Amino acid sequence: MERPLKKIAANQPVPDTMDALESAVVNAGARVFARVNHGAGAASIDQELAPSELLVFGNPKIGTPAMQADPRAGLFLPLKVLVYQDADGQVWLAYEDPAEMLADLDIPADAPFLAAMTGALGKLTSAAAGN
Repeated sequence: MERPLKKIAANQPVPDTMDALESAVVNAGARVFARVNHGAGAASIDQELAPSELLVFGNPKIGTPAMQADPRAGLFLPLKVLVYQDADGQVWLAYEDPAEMLADLDIPADAPFLAAMTGALGKLTSAAAGN
């Protein structure tokens, strides 16, 4: 089953947008676990790929209750946001809606941590996009 992604148009190149996202995450008190540069990975094997970076981050105050509700939430957490450039040169931030992402688990749809995750992702990606 394909899950819909949330996409936000960004006003700056991928590296600048990712820097802004990483800064917003840190300033919000969350922890960055990894920043993956997919384009650099492609270049390492002499392949081309449009600019694309993934940020993996989380906040135990929000993620722990999700995993307490259903340990399988650990398959989807920490949260991830992809910043990429499409074929037309537009830069996007993309992420999976937490409620959709965790919908198949034993987590109530009205769990407070889902609203916290959704709100955080919306604010962080909007800030990084320059909106």
